[in-house]
Amino acid sequence: MKLVFAGTPEVAVPALDALIASGRHEVAAVVTRPDAPAGRGRRLVASPVAERAAEAGIEVLRPSKPRDPEFLERLREIGPDCCPVVAYGALLPRVALDVPAHGWVNLHFSLLPAWRGAAPVQHSIMSGDEITGASTFLIEEGLDSGPVYGTVTEEIRPTDTSGDLLTRLAFAGSGLLAATMDGIEDGTLKPVPQPTDGITLAPKITVEDARVEWSAPALRVDRVVRGCTPAPSAWTTFRGERLKLIQVTPVPERTDLAPAEIAAGKNSVHVGTGSYAVELLWVQAQGKKPMRAADWARGVRIGAGETLGA
Repeated sequence: MKLVFAGTPEVAVPALDALIASGRHEVAAVVTRPDAPAGRGRRLVASPVAERAAEAGIEVLRPSKPRDPEFLERLREIGPDCCPVVAYGALLPRVALDVPAHGWVNLHFSLLPAWRGAAPVQHSIMSGDEITGASTFLIEEGLDSGPVYGTVTEEIRPTDTSGDLLTRLAFAGSGLLAATMDGIEDGTLKPVPQPTDGITLAPKITVEDARVEWSAPALRVDRVVRGCTPAPSAWTTFRGERLKLIQVTPVPERTDLAPAEIAAGKNSVHVGTGSYAVELLWVQAQGKKPMRAADWARGVRIGAGETLGA
């Protein structure tokens, strides 16, 4: 088939690579978000998908909105049979959805209908799921509600951050998306409507969602930190300033600390929760680089009875 691939961040690149490498389909163009300011100089930078497409000599379309007349005209000129999508980052209007004969097929990083929305991987970790996966589905105008072509499953490991899990799903999902394109082309794959039960929503994680509540159980604290790593970063406060929590680990044998109470030893920093303690492993103080928590604690000289999050 002739394909127009839509995607923007680094997590979409493995799927684009898989489609380019398959040799079975022609990736005629890529649709991505416009170049965005980045870095201290705030200079405009192309998206990872745009950069990869340019390397491969593929035309790059950067509409400010996917309903822009110029973009729709060019899309019709290309005449794609299908438009595979991975983390494009903009809602597609009906006028665009109707262009390819086989529609727009999205690779979504959950086992639909679970975790529909912008942050499925973060929510699956924060909710304590043991299994997740990726799904390919036909895009409708509803939120991730279209019929499903196929799925792959992935175990959530006890120390997985959302970054770890998303990387694995990006590569597993790339094979699923390529296989879905093959099945659509040869007519062996038909989408199946999603069940009406088991629907959960995964809205974007806000900065406030990432604030650690020390009255929560240790396992919840651990899941919030892992689910919000690398973004938007879990955080708390210490002496009135924000402290990012990069890595923690539960310490079930320590139950003598009140919620948020800090106990700093020579080589460890423990904090009480609503159940047992967690050990802070890596933190980042305001205006500083990430560091080992024990080094941070020595630098700030934590006093007896001091707490986090006050």
